[in-house]
Amino acid sequence: MLNTMGGRQKQLLKLLRGSKPGLSVNELSKGLEITRNAVRQHLSSLEAAGMVEAGITRPSGGGRPQQLYILTEQGSESFPRQYSWLAQLVVSSIQREEGSENMGKRLNEIGAGVARQIRSEFPGLSTHKEKVEKLAEVMDQLGYNAKNATLPGGEAVIEADNCVFHRMAVKDLEICHLDMGLMETFTDSKVEHHECMARGSNVCRFKFTPKDDE
Repeated sequence: MLNTMGGRQKQLLKLLRGSKPGLSVNELSKGLEITRNAVRQHLSSLEAAGMVEAGITRPSGGGRPQQLYILTEQGSESFPRQYSWLAQLVVSSIQREEGSENMGKRLNEIGAGVARQIRSEFPGLSTHKEKVEKLAEVMDQLGYNAKNATLPGGEAVIEADNCVFHRMAVKDLEICHLDMGLMETFTDSKVEHHECMARGSNVCRFKFTPKDDE
């Protein structure tokens, strides 16, 4: 569905994806740099397609409350998640062969194996900073919509707002072990999962500490 949309509508959906409470027409107009009337036209089309819906209203300092718009489940699932289908097959296989109690450990090992294969494509990575920055690029290519960010205290993190395993993680957080194994091995780091979309956050946020610093 996303591939058939115009550029503005894709951008609008991406803005809404990054704001769980929702955004107003004014905020979308500013973010897209188009008129409010143009935003309303796009919202109308996206509502008709089942991608967007009206959310809560927000006080606006004495004036008329602002209507916020949010993604529907269909809208959220329209973004590419390139290997979630493969993970579902892997998880089902592990549960059959080893039982649920060993799933986290096994998924971590699988993630580590994937990381070693991907790292082999980038032999020039030497510093911890280079590894984390490259990982953000790799995750973005896999469909996570990932980026490097900096916390107020100056700590470098990776933020991703399109978890490719979101549906699975909502049901069972064990699936996150695959991501953790991938990230830890790729960056030679201890990874802390500070925020998680499956727990209600707007993004998944990961902090990386070099293993030499532990």
